[in-house]
Amino acid sequence: MNKADLTLLIKEQALALGFSSAGIAKAESVDEETQDRFNVWLEGQYNGDMIYMANNKEKRLDPTLLVEGAKSVIVVALNYYPQVLQRPDVPQFSYYAYGKDYHDVIKSKLRNLSLYIESLGFSVSVRSFTDSAPILERYWAVKAGLGFIGKSNMLILPKSGTFFFLGVLIVDLELEYDSPLELSCGKCRKCLDVCPTGAFVKPYMLDARKCVSYLTIEYRGDLPSDVQGLFGQRVYGCDSCQLVCPWNRFANPTLVNEFTPIPEFLGLDAKGLDVMTEEDFRRIFKGSAVKRTKYQGLMRNRDFIKE
Repeated sequence: MNKADLTLLIKEQALALGFSSAGIAKAESVDEETQDRFNVWLEGQYNGDMIYMANNKEKRLDPTLLVEGAKSVIVVALNYYPQVLQRPDVPQFSYYAYGKDYHDVIKSKLRNLSLYIESLGFSVSVRSFTDSAPILERYWAVKAGLGFIGKSNMLILPKSGTFFFLGVLIVDLELEYDSPLELSCGKCRKCLDVCPTGAFVKPYMLDARKCVSYLTIEYRGDLPSDVQGLFGQRVYGCDSCQLVCPWNRFANPTLVNEFTPIPEFLGLDAKGLDVMTEEDFRRIFKGSAVKRTKYQGLMRNRDFIKE
């Protein structure tokens, strides 16, 4: 089987598995510009307490160190834009956390894609990743022609928007490679201006220590007083920069059943959150990404927006 046919089969299977888009890039070190920007981000301590972002930096900047003999990086995108939204007057959760944990959903689909490649008769070395290893997923999505990076650092898929999860397969097969798109945000800076806490140092540079998503999900300490009153109703994550992005006028509701929220989640209001017990938390958010913040973290966030 030639490279062109194999590449086509892999992309067709990715779409058959429910992925919204698929592209392929050559496995190699990331370019110097990206390395420099990443190093500046770390040197500015903009990663906050996410120490893991500084770990295994060599592997993060060179995927060939993750898979021996790596030749190709296959990148897939999965739409998570909700079919039904929370009411605007209740405690708000980021859209990505409405349904089941994306790690589990994408991992299963990537496993099936890996098995499919192996079923074609190749003795292949392959590893799958979904926000679970030192790899710059958005960089590789750009290299694989899926979209371009906006000033908010979000990956923007043309005529689709930003509400996508990314998954990566690194394989030791040589495939046909896609080309990056020649697109940009132009003069638009709506995402930068709307940020409730002013977390953007400049275009393409986010200080996580001020980001509502980081503070409500990743950060474990007491929330800083200088952002008091800036969270609005947000208790888990923040979609502000995405909601104002003009490209998201093209966003369509996901067809992935696992991302459909349960009625108890959609019906959760301020009163329900006030009286929520740890047992309630485990039941409502079973199998959800919200578990990452733990019950204590969600209660911290709840109290912070009420003070």
